[in-house]
Order: sequence, then C-alpha cells, then structure tokens
Amino acid sequence: MADSHIVHHLSERKSVPAVEWPTLFLLVGCHLIWLMIGVFLYPVLPNVSLILLGICIAFHSSLQHEVLHGHPFRNERLNELLVFLPIGLFYPYRSYRDTHLQHHTDEHLTDPYDDPESYYRTLGDWLNLPRAFQFLLTINNTLIGRMLLGPPLNVIGFTISEWRLIVAGNRQKRMAWIMHFIGLVPVGLAIHFLFAMPIWFYALRVGYLGLALVAIRSYCEHQWSEDPDGRTIIVERSLLAPLFLYNNLHIVHHKLPWVPWYRLPELYETTREEWQRVNGGYVFPNYLAILRAYALKPKEQVAHPALHREVLLDRVVTPQALEKLESHIS
Repeated sequence: MADSHIVHHLSERKSVPAVEWPTLFLLVGCHLIWLMIGVFLYPVLPNVSLILLGICIAFHSSLQHEVLHGHPFRNERLNELLVFLPIGLFYPYRSYRDTHLQHHTDEHLTDPYDDPESYYRTLGDWLNLPRAFQFLLTINNTLIGRMLLGPPLNVIGFTISEWRLIVAGNRQKRMAWIMHFIGLVPVGLAIHFLFAMPIWFYALRVGYLGLALVAIRSYCEHQWSEDPDGRTIIVERSLLAPLFLYNNLHIVHHKLPWVPWYRLPELYETTREEWQRVNGGYVFPNYLAILRAYALKPKEQVAHPALHREVLLDRVVTPQALEKLESHIS
C-alpha cells in the first residue's frame, strides 16, 4: 500500500489550530438560518421552507460529525455546547459520538458486531429473520430504499438498542438521553411557538427529509474488503459535497480524522492517485453515478460475505432458517 502521503500528514496532527473559525462560523450560521427559515419563511413559503429545514438538519448532522472529532475547539465540553440543540430530533449527540468513534476502528469496519454503523448482518442472523423483514432489508440496500426506509428502520433500531442498554443499567447511555431530552425542550418550544408547526409534522416531514439526505452520503461509504483501507469510499466530486462537509472523500477522513473538513479536498487533490491506490480503487465520480448504479438495485447482499459465516455452527437455528440456508447455498 502506498501511503507515504498519509504518513507525512500524521506529523501534522499537532499543527491543528486552537480554534477552527470556518467550522465555528458554520455552526453559528446553521442554527441562525434554521431559526430564520422557521420563523420568517415558513409562513410565506411553507413547502420550500420544509425542504430548506431538511437541508439544515442534514448539514447540522455533518457539523455534529465535525464536533465529535474535536472541531472547532480542543475542548470537548465546549464543542458539545455548539451542537447541544438537537434540531434533527432523533439521535442523542453523545450516543452518536460514542458509536461513531467506535466505528473509526478501521480493522472492524463492516463487522456486523463490532462496527455499530455496519449495514451487514451475520449469515446466521440473516437466515433467522422473517421473510418480510429480509425483504425490507434487501430494499434498504438500494439507494432509493435507503432514503425511504432507512430513516425509520435506523431510528427504531437505534432507539431500541439504546434503551435496552439503559434498562440494563448503562449510565452513559442514560445520561446521553437525559441531555438529549433537555436539548429537545427549547427545540420543541421553538418549533411549536415560533414556527407554529406541530412537532409530529416537523418530525415526519423535516426530520425525515434530513435523514434521507444523510442516507445519500452513508449509503456506499463502506464495503467489505480484506484490506481495511479498501472498505472506505471516495466520491470525487458532487454538488452535495459541501452539505456533507467533504466526507464524500471518506478514505481521507478515516485516515486523518483530526483534519478539519475544509482541508480534505486539497489533501485529496494533491495526491489523488495515491489515495485511490490506498483504498483499492473504491471510487465513484459523483453521487449521480451511485444513483444510476444502485437506485433500485441492491449494491450487495445483506449477509456479510466474509465475517461470522460460521455463526450457524454454534447457535440454535430454526428449521425455517435451515431451509433458507439450503436455498442460499444453492
């Protein structure tokens, strides 16, 4: 693997500025624009406003991602204050932070058990699912399906897993949700009284759209590869890149997660060929190419192609699952 460019930038970690002003400016601007759209534009152009508010939520998610990686300040608590208001409603910031940082263990990328952001299932778990749920997950492996089904499937699955941990006594998860509910109070009051919009309507229209936009970025971000670096995508150019704060250049972010968003394009362009060698050529020119390839076609099977294939040997498998295994093998 040719990664001399990456090794060179490892030495730059200490050179990150104490305050990253572009990120701070965007954090302040995102909240102000969200508020102004809801207060001033929504009464005049409601349909346009709903779209713009959904874009704000997707952008806020990108900013949360920057914050959890230590931007714009070096102080974690100060950074958390900047994204304390959960305008996207559904995900507690602290839980997102913890699961995403776990996801950054590249050796475990795509592992159904060790990567909390993996969309794969183990073969055993997959075969034991009801056929109706298998169908939903298969549709969810298309880009259109991920945008339509992904938001409710992810929110419901994530919330259930979080609350199981809380019931089991996980104090860290409990505090994450307490902080989330505290942050929901001013957000809910603003939506209800300033926007004059029912909370349920905001959740189903604006929140849903924001998650659907984020799904465009996350859909192809990772694939299975024997080489951990080959598991992370490069989407070279897109009008959506600024919305995602250039996480379309995802291998650059994974190798240099402390680098702020505004440096990623330059770092990629300076040695473009080397980055593409690093990730084994897992490259798309833009998100339109991904749409053309996978709009209605699953990009791969839900069952992980390599990991935990032996799980059937040490667990109880239903007769229905054995029947599915026979058809899967054939």
